[in-house]
Amino acid sequence: MDENSLRVGILTGHRRAFCVGADLKVDLEWSTHVSDTMSSHTPMPVTFGGLTRRKGKKPVLGAVNGLCLGGGAEMIINSDMVIAASRVVFALPEVKRGVVALAGALPRLVRTVGKQRAMEIVLIGRLLTAKEAEKWGLVNEVMEVESGITDEEVCQKVVARALQVAREIAGNSPDAVTVSREGVKLGWEGVGVDEAMAIFNDTWVEKLYRGENIKEGLAAFVEKRRPVWLDSKL
Repeated sequence: MDENSLRVGILTGHRRAFCVGADLKVDLEWSTHVSDTMSSHTPMPVTFGGLTRRKGKKPVLGAVNGLCLGGGAEMIINSDMVIAASRVVFALPEVKRGVVALAGALPRLVRTVGKQRAMEIVLIGRLLTAKEAEKWGLVNEVMEVESGITDEEVCQKVVARALQVAREIAGNSPDAVTVSREGVKLGWEGVGVDEAMAIFNDTWVEKLYRGENIKEGLAAFVEKRRPVWLDSKL
């Protein structure tokens, strides 16, 4: 995602699952080793390729084709937009196994769905249908899938829709997309409005106005033509 010519990333799964989280057998071996060798420890940071740190500048869309549990749900909570098949179920079932979600899902979930709903998801560990996830704000759009459709066809359907959305985003100024996304993230990360706007203006707005894409966008509007965007250098 550091490549300037790439505008949007899409995450999807394979067959009947998007992602069902960590291998619990490996976790058991790790936890046993730690308890036998150390009196205290700090878990290794979990970032899912850096997604949960939200350091990247490009939008990330989730095209969720099937089961989305544990670490899979954490990736979706940390994504920018989510398209899900109607058969999808989401859950953070960690409490049922004596572990916790470590990749930023817990504080970010409450900012997305509210405290009571977040508590329901993480304290019970219950399954959430795609429609419920859409209603609660975790999913942007649910794609209906017919009974009898193959796993591969389900994946193709949600990816095709995610690609449509990605093309809409990629058709906009890459500089403006980057800066607008950062502005939303500041609020999502829990920064107060005044502080967020100060950071936003000092860090991003000046870069936007110094770039070539703002000039191209305004010129295209005046000249009544489609803009020809340059790869973002922000």
